[in-house]
Amino acid sequence: MPEVPSLKNLYSGFGKIPEKQNKFLQTLGQPHIDSFNFMLKSGLDLAVNDLVPVEFQLEGGDVIKLSIEGCKILMPAVPSGTIGVKSTQIYPTECRQSATTYKGRVVGHLKWWINGQEQSPIKKDFGEIPIMLKSDACHLSKMSPKELISHKEHENEWGGYFIVKGHERLIRMLLQQRRNYPIAVTRSTWRAKDACFSDMGILLKSVREDESSNNNALHYVTDGTAKLRIALRRNLYYIPVVLIIKCLADVTDEFIYDQIMAGHEDDLYFKGCVLNMLRQVHDSNVHTHADAVKYFGSNFRVRLLYDLPAWSTDQAITEHVLRKTVCIHLDDNMDKVNLLVMMIQKLLTFAQGKCRAEGVDGVMMQEILLGGHVYLQLLKERLQGSLSNLRLNIEKRDLSKAGLKLTAAELQNQFRKVSTLESSISTFLATGNIPLSGLNLPQDKGLTIVVENINRMRYMSHFRAVHRGSFFQEMRTTEARQLLPDAWGFICPVHTPDGTPCGLLNHLSRDTEVTRNPDPALVKNIPTILSSLGMLPLHSPVAQATALTECSVVMLDGRVLGHVHQNAIGRLVDKLRVLKIKGEKVPNTLEIAHVPMKSCKGTQYPGLFLFTGPARMMRPVINLACKQVELIGTFEQVYLDVCITPAEAYKGRTTHMEISKTAFLSNLACLIPMPDLNQSPRNMYQCQMGKQTMGTPCHTFDIQAETKLYRLQTPTSPLFRPSHYDEVSLDDYGMGTNAIVAVISYTGYDMEDAMIVNKASLERGLAAGSMIKTDFYELPTSDSYFARDPDNKELPKYLDADGLVYPGTRLTAFTPICCYYDNEKKDFHIVYYKSKEEGWVQSVRQCGSMSSSQPAKANINYTVQRNPSVGDKFASRAGQKGILSAKWPSEDLPFTESGLVPDIVFNPHGFPSRMTIAMMVEIMAGKAAAVHGFVQDATPFRFTEDDTAIDYCGRLLEAAGYNYYGTEKMYSGIDGREMNASIFFGVVHYQRLRHMVSDKWQVRSTGPVDAVTHQPVKGRRRGGGVRFGEMERDGLLSHGASFLLQDRLFHCSDKAKHKVCRICGTLLGPYFGLSDAAASGRVLRCRLCEDKGDVATVEIPHIYKYLVAQMVSMNINLKMELSEEK
Repeated sequence: MPEVPSLKNLYSGFGKIPEKQNKFLQTLGQPHIDSFNFMLKSGLDLAVNDLVPVEFQLEGGDVIKLSIEGCKILMPAVPSGTIGVKSTQIYPTECRQSATTYKGRVVGHLKWWINGQEQSPIKKDFGEIPIMLKSDACHLSKMSPKELISHKEHENEWGGYFIVKGHERLIRMLLQQRRNYPIAVTRSTWRAKDACFSDMGILLKSVREDESSNNNALHYVTDGTAKLRIALRRNLYYIPVVLIIKCLADVTDEFIYDQIMAGHEDDLYFKGCVLNMLRQVHDSNVHTHADAVKYFGSNFRVRLLYDLPAWSTDQAITEHVLRKTVCIHLDDNMDKVNLLVMMIQKLLTFAQGKCRAEGVDGVMMQEILLGGHVYLQLLKERLQGSLSNLRLNIEKRDLSKAGLKLTAAELQNQFRKVSTLESSISTFLATGNIPLSGLNLPQDKGLTIVVENINRMRYMSHFRAVHRGSFFQEMRTTEARQLLPDAWGFICPVHTPDGTPCGLLNHLSRDTEVTRNPDPALVKNIPTILSSLGMLPLHSPVAQATALTECSVVMLDGRVLGHVHQNAIGRLVDKLRVLKIKGEKVPNTLEIAHVPMKSCKGTQYPGLFLFTGPARMMRPVINLACKQVELIGTFEQVYLDVCITPAEAYKGRTTHMEISKTAFLSNLACLIPMPDLNQSPRNMYQCQMGKQTMGTPCHTFDIQAETKLYRLQTPTSPLFRPSHYDEVSLDDYGMGTNAIVAVISYTGYDMEDAMIVNKASLERGLAAGSMIKTDFYELPTSDSYFARDPDNKELPKYLDADGLVYPGTRLTAFTPICCYYDNEKKDFHIVYYKSKEEGWVQSVRQCGSMSSSQPAKANINYTVQRNPSVGDKFASRAGQKGILSAKWPSEDLPFTESGLVPDIVFNPHGFPSRMTIAMMVEIMAGKAAAVHGFVQDATPFRFTEDDTAIDYCGRLLEAAGYNYYGTEKMYSGIDGREMNASIFFGVVHYQRLRHMVSDKWQVRSTGPVDAVTHQPVKGRRRGGGVRFGEMERDGLLSHGASFLLQDRLFHCSDKAKHKVCRICGTLLGPYFGLSDAAASGRVLRCRLCEDKGDVATVEIPHIYKYLVAQMVSMNINLKMELSEEK
């Protein structure tokens, strides 16, 4: 990170292409790319090897076994045999422009056996699936900036997203429970699970090497026993934990008793509970390992009729269920037993109140669900589904053709009927939904988002956003939204939206890293290194001879390795941390969480917990003992002493120090000028408004195909900015305008955050912008084609011979855009420009396709000029938002002694309640920067109460001959007289937001109404009604015009005439009955009052009658009292 910002990044004309990409920007997409590369390198092989082979028997008696192996994902390429291509490689920009998917082919082998005899494997094409940009399967992965530009990409393209039907889609990062660590939790809903269940339990999220996961929960039962919850085929089962242990290993009751009681020999409560657990299993007539396997297998046989062959033994069924549902991250059954024993010990300690609940809402107990891991799980599930569908197809064929002999040709024929992977995975990325999934995901909807490229800040923020989950948005409690102390340095406390997603949609801090899969060789060394440093390995003779009362458990990625004595654990941790910093014998991403053993109750369960897995949040700090940078995790940080500055360090106690004072802020929060001088909400507002600013979203305007882009045509580089601005190269994507601001109450048009803008400045291009749109036009059939109608003599003015509009054409309402020949209807069809805004065609492209059966399409890119108009929204970088209320003539605005006229007049009443001192400093600093010719540093925490930023800027102004306080004498633009007050005057970097009157104005007299309520529909696009809310109502009341409410809310809404009975007051009773007395033969009557009824006509809102009908359905009657007619 540069120490101070600089203007040396600016250049006139076109700049030089850098030799290397910006290192910091590449970290934005790195977690996404790492997770996808894991799938490409080893994850897909691990997932395929874990697939359950399908075994079944044909009617003729042949036993068939099917499995998949050797799957590979190929780079995007043109199908072989395509005519007229110069290169077989497909690049992302081609997919963006043609609204197609950037995808690569999945190939593999189908292995099959008949009666145990292996047949020749069949090579299978599983279809094409989307490829993540900049991953190892993408053509852009190893390109230099120069090569990227030659392929129509940005020089600092960081990837991490997919292109699906031309749109950039990102799998959002979700916070989820930390993997492979048993967490003590209390949940009141657990009491209702079964009889005697308590609210206490131990949660374990178990994750295999291929990133497939399963949840286990060890529930405390009030009779002193414990039951383990497992999930199989989306069903939950609660099983005595000792029964699980007996199924896993052939061990005696004495062994189980000794293992659970180790370190708790004197605890009578422990002893009673363990004996109850053992007795409970014997009561079910289960005494040995064989009994447990038979009992378990016989109970689960009926639930696995389709997963396993009918001839499977109880042993095979038990092994299958335990491998898929119990501590699945461990392959060895004894490791599973050791972990279950540790969980029982923690549960009983928790039940006695000797350790506290940890919960899953703290960042220390969370990790990140990455896009590549979700993608791999979905791919694995769909491959397993392909095998199941193939079995169904073969069985159907077997029933229709008795005595079927399965051959390679028949097998291939049936496999062709199995749907490919492309549709399901592309649909997932396009919608974010995974329907009817057996995956252990926190949510099955909203998993992907569109990467909105409104401006550079918006684009960057998507890649660092982490969401808690859509489930928590519906919860009434605020626990999941709270920012707890353990989130320091990992989650930005400023960058979260207001409203519904507040506290749920967060952003990673600037230096936070997401770990990748470590080197397996280094992980394999850790147990040996721990033993050499003083750990007592589990079940070793030394460990068995040692009293474990004063020992803490040692766990590595959810596997119990041994114990270490309290006298040795401190030295072990210190030595292990030194090895971690070096990164030679153990991974440098190793997380060392030492929870000390304390005599007081209510502390966290003690132990040494080590983590090496991926998807954990870590951040760099300085290790004071080694004077080197160390990565620390969310769990271990809680038990470290980290200072911010050297002055705060306590000798012998402080272990680490922050690298930077701003390391706890996110990328966007680091771009706020001096946020330490603002009120906290204003910084939050700027993080949101910065993402809504018109700027320079891309450099490829001529070839982009986004639906809508906003472009600021006259951006300027801020003169007052933090050093992080240069680190992210934001000068390459200008987002605001330096404006001369006078803080003065002038004309009254600047009330309530409105601001007056110099009309001459707007005419010179201040905040001038445009909107760039792209429309795709697809022909109805494949044999239709674009062509100009030769009989229409007006078309040559607008359309070329190919039927498409000329580039540069001025577009007004009903200007022809394109013309095509419809081969079905045998006539020409003209498509017209329908927008009411004037536009200019920027580019026209006809899109090719890989298949002649696909209809041709073209995309037309056009620009709509959007210069500022009254009502458009502006904001400073201090969260001071306002609208343009008047374009004031320059000659009527006040001017300074030097003749300078302000661009913007800002009302001074906007300062006191908002307390945006940083904007005051910016006015002075921007002015000083302009007169001295250098950029001012706005990095926070650089100044102190003794050495203030205001004093520094004031002295700079004095040196330039200006007033120390930044004020100037001004003269009235009306009569030229000097104003009595000194006016605060300077330079502010203003942002023009994308909220414009042109997109929001709405007029309606009559129009469509809702079929049920009879009220005007909402929505400008649908011709809906004008919004009239509480604030508008309050405005009419405060002006003493309350009777106008009747016009707005009644006459212009759902006014209706209805019949009501005067006697019983019901709206639902009146009806037309037959009568001989009446001339028409019909008379109004009331169902409830019969002939006594007296029916009148009233004008009421129709929604009231709808309410009456709804209330009657719940047996509640509403009556109206009518006065006599006058």
